[in-house]
Amino acid sequence: MAGFNPVDMVEEDAADLQFPKEFENAETLLISEVHMLLEHRKNQNESSEEEQEFSEVFHKTYTYTNEFRKFRNKETIASVRSLLMQKKLHKFELAALGNLCPASPEEAKALIPSLE
Repeated sequence: MAGFNPVDMVEEDAADLQFPKEFENAETLLISEVHMLLEHRKNQNESSEEEQEFSEVFHKTYTYTNEFRKFRNKETIASVRSLLMQKKLHKFELAALGNLCPASPEEAKALIPSLE
């Protein structure tokens, strides 16, 4: 296969914090933050003179984030992110902890193996 270089292939494994290079500069969001962004977009649309129809994906994502968000207001979301950022966590670990909200360190390590 022309142009194929096995050295370029990195084994992807979130447990070892190995992600594709496309994710190097990507930021992670909590589900609550995604919901807040979608809510803002929805409110903007409703207050605009020419209301646009949202896609099915938008509606499904909005419903999902509404169901699974852990935090309901901007201040709480900011506090959670700020507290987690004080720890030396990979951005994936930060988002996973903020989304899963494990009840104990043992549960956190079981759900997010890279925390070991």
